[in-house]
Amino acid sequence: MTTVACCQLNIIWENKQANHRKVRAMLEASAPPPGSLVLLPEMFATGFSMNVPAIRDDLAEHTQRFLSELSSELRVSLLAGLVNAGPDGRGMNLAVAYNAEGRRLATYHKIHPFTFGQESRHYVGGSRIITFTWAGAVVCPFVCYDLRFPEVFRIAARRGTTLFAVIANWPAARESHWLTLLRARAIENQAYVAAVNRCGDDPALAYSGRSVIIDPRGLILADAGNEERIIRADLDLESLAQYRDQFPALKDMHDEFLGR
Repeated sequence: MTTVACCQLNIIWENKQANHRKVRAMLEASAPPPGSLVLLPEMFATGFSMNVPAIRDDLAEHTQRFLSELSSELRVSLLAGLVNAGPDGRGMNLAVAYNAEGRRLATYHKIHPFTFGQESRHYVGGSRIITFTWAGAVVCPFVCYDLRFPEVFRIAARRGTTLFAVIANWPAARESHWLTLLRARAIENQAYVAAVNRCGDDPALAYSGRSVIIDPRGLILADAGNEERIIRADLDLESLAQYRDQFPALKDMHDEFLGR
């Protein structure tokens, strides 16, 4: 068994130090087992801000250092969202992963900026699906609006993904879409899905949380509800392999429809 956890918090607007303190306190109180993978929301240290110059982390690297130090102290892997500046002056909305020794495992650049919310005016989209290995699982991170594009999940499934890790600031107004799409991504790709969202409010929107961990058949193993909370679940990768062998739907994918 391997343990994945989602840390759902009410993000304090554009205040990195306060959010760092909050995350540390929540994780120290929860004490996830050593070796766990812990997910923090998209832009967890600032909220979903379009003010790239104020929140970018590539100058002093406060949040990156915090994640490296905390993962090493707690002996867990961390996957979390932050912002760096891109080459054209717009931001890059990133998901970064650190292992239990505090070393960077992977960096994913959100492919789909949320045009409806003006994100594409302030952030440039990425172009690569990435995976990394953790505790025998092949993990593929995605960020928020990426969830609405099943083709990128399908391509990642073809690359052997067994756990999709989705980090988000998903508004309460579309909570039903969040839950439906997450279950669909798990079922259609025969993979675990761990999805962490924020709760509370920012200056523009309300967020209902509902971070969840879902098994490959679409069963919700843990649901954080609407308040600050850490949820966790054990993933049975051997059972997942058996399920894929017994019901080999993934083998019937047609690569020509994936643009390959």
